[in-house]
Amino acid sequence: MTRTYDHIIIGAGHNGLVAAAYLAKQGKKVLVLERRSIVGGSVVTESFAENFTVDSVQTGGTLRPDIIKDLKLPLSKVSERPAFISLQPDGNHITLNEESIKQFSEKDASRWNEFVRFMDKAASILDAAYATIMPRLPKNLNLRDGYGLLELGLELRLAGRKDMLNFIRALPMSAQELVEEYFESEIVRAAITSVAIHGSTLGPMSAGTGYTLIHNWLNRGGLSHVNVGKASAITSALENAVKSFGGEIRIESEVKSIQVDNYTCKSVMLSSGEEIFANTIISSADPKHTLLKLVGAQDLPPEFVWHTQSIKMRGSVAKIHLQTNGNHGIPEGTLCIAPSIKYLEKAYDAAKYGEISEKPYLEVTTSENTVSIHFQFAPYKLKNSEWKVESGKVEKIALETLSEYFPNLQLLITNYHVITPLDLETTYGLTEGDINHGQLMLDQFLFMRPMPGWSNHKTPIDNLYLCGSGVHGGGGVSGVSGRNVVKVLK
Repeated sequence: MTRTYDHIIIGAGHNGLVAAAYLAKQGKKVLVLERRSIVGGSVVTESFAENFTVDSVQTGGTLRPDIIKDLKLPLSKVSERPAFISLQPDGNHITLNEESIKQFSEKDASRWNEFVRFMDKAASILDAAYATIMPRLPKNLNLRDGYGLLELGLELRLAGRKDMLNFIRALPMSAQELVEEYFESEIVRAAITSVAIHGSTLGPMSAGTGYTLIHNWLNRGGLSHVNVGKASAITSALENAVKSFGGEIRIESEVKSIQVDNYTCKSVMLSSGEEIFANTIISSADPKHTLLKLVGAQDLPPEFVWHTQSIKMRGSVAKIHLQTNGNHGIPEGTLCIAPSIKYLEKAYDAAKYGEISEKPYLEVTTSENTVSIHFQFAPYKLKNSEWKVESGKVEKIALETLSEYFPNLQLLITNYHVITPLDLETTYGLTEGDINHGQLMLDQFLFMRPMPGWSNHKTPIDNLYLCGSGVHGGGGVSGVSGRNVVKVLK
């Protein structure tokens, strides 16, 4: 006898698990299908050798507090923010706090708390926007959409007129322009703007990086990564929640296609040949993969296909994980190599032309005996080579660059693991290696994410919804996309 589920969730990434947990909690029959042998998507902690365990893609993170509360997840609040340290060639490293900044500029130190207040307020406004379901287009507003926007409007009014205007003004600015309004020290400016370009194929002088700075500030709760080495704690808590509410999770169950008939879907076909039926299908995979590969252009309206193909996905990140003997001497916290804004912009220039940056932007975190390096820029599409032969190059550049600050590092390495943009696509299911399921840009923001007219998690296919990082509210580890799709289904 064929069993029909209320909901099938494609992909056990954190957003998919959040959606599954909420739906299972409502008493729905929920099935999560995951291609890999582990759950978590890009929010995973993996072992690559004995005593060599790291957060493979996303470095730690934290879910929204309301999700943790709603699902009764055993996840503790961040009690203390890790340091954010900008490494300097002369060894006079700067920690971004008032006391340390004062050594470089008393004027900048005096404005630090003012900047933090603005960023916290801007992040709270953005958070309110992300928590609101975006209607498809204003002309298509229905009563439910209207209530959502009224709630958002109230939140924005409570923010205060001055803060709201400053927020709106900051969004289209470059990160360089934004930080230059507060700080005079190039060291301080560069360190902060580096957060704006993290995970994106944009330079600090690019318009709209004011928005990405606020977005990343929101998702980190500031500058530094939190819960480093504990990504699996997030996904384990979500996995257990899904199961405790009666939901089902199947690993090593790759969805080959979404079966569509007359713009309606009722089932998925697995690579094994098994067909599974459901009243609704929710995909936490990125929009391009879901719509162009699992559905297929032949079952979509031509104009919608064009819009889907036009989604900007520009992976530019490689990960290098090092196993050491434990004496690496690298401070705890988040460390960046961003000596100047010009340095960051030059690193971006290389990627624009399909080249691996010889002087990359690096962001480094440590967890016990491991060192994890976020390498940027490493473009998915290489001009004169391919990633199958270039993985060794990013490792070499990363080690040479970091060794300028920690000369003995290479002598302490006992093992390593490189994840290229191609690996992010083939292993972790991130189209073009884009960790955000689509670039965080103003033309892919709010009403326009993932594309204009389709910001409410719905698709032209009846019963098919999107809930991954590629839809409104996505990018990072908040889980808001998974929570919001459940609101749409009510």
